[in-house]
Amino acid sequence: MIVLGLTGSIGMGKSTAAAMLRRLGVKVHDSDASVHRLLARGGAAIARVAAEFPGTMDRGGGIDRAALAGRVFGDPAALRRLEAILHPLVRADAARFLRAMAARRAGLVVLDIPLLFESGGEGRCDAILVVSAPAFLQRARVLARSGMSEARLVAILAKQMPDREKRRRADFVVPTGLGRSLTLRRIAEIVRVLRAEQSRFARRRMTRRREPHARDRSRY
Repeated sequence: MIVLGLTGSIGMGKSTAAAMLRRLGVKVHDSDASVHRLLARGGAAIARVAAEFPGTMDRGGGIDRAALAGRVFGDPAALRRLEAILHPLVRADAARFLRAMAARRAGLVVLDIPLLFESGGEGRCDAILVVSAPAFLQRARVLARSGMSEARLVAILAKQMPDREKRRRADFVVPTGLGRSLTLRRIAEIVRVLRAEQSRFARRRMTRRREPHARDRSRY
C-alpha cells in the first residue's frame, strides 16, 4: 500500500486537492477533521483540553474551537501544550485508518496533514504531494475567509515552512492557481503513476533523498 502525504501552506488549495483525490476513488485521512472529532462532544481530547484550558468548553459539551484558538494564538507555550495533547491522538487515528486500509488491501491512500513537514510526519509517507499557488493568490484566498486579517495571516505564515521549501522537499508539486481542470488533471496523473508503481513501493519504502531524475519526473 502506498501512503501519499498531502500538504501545503494555508490558502494553497489543499482541501480542493483532497476532494479531487476522493473523487478519483482514493481514501483520504483528514487530520483537520480528526481534530474536529476529538474536540466535538464525546471526543477523546475534551477532558484534557478542558483541564489545560479552563473555560473553553461550550454548552453542548464539546470544546469551543474559537475560544481555544483565542487562548493559544500568539502564545507559543500554550500552543505547544495543546499540540502535545492533540498530535498523538491524531497520529493514533491516522494509524487506525492505515491499518483498516491495509486490511482492505487498498493500493493507494492519502494522509492529509496541513503541517506535515513542520510536525515531522513525512516519515510516515512513501511520497509527498505539495499544492502550491502564487503568493498573491494565496493572500487573496486567505483574506477572503471570515475573521481573517493581514496580521493574522502573517502570524500563521510565520509558523509554517515556506512554500518554496515545501516544494523543494516534495515528490509531486501541483499548481492550484491555473484553474480546477488543470489541477484535477495533474492529480489524476499522479494517482495513475503511483498506482502503476505499487510493486516498486511494496519492495521498498521511498526515501526522502530521491534521485534527481525521479524528482524531475515527478514535478507535474
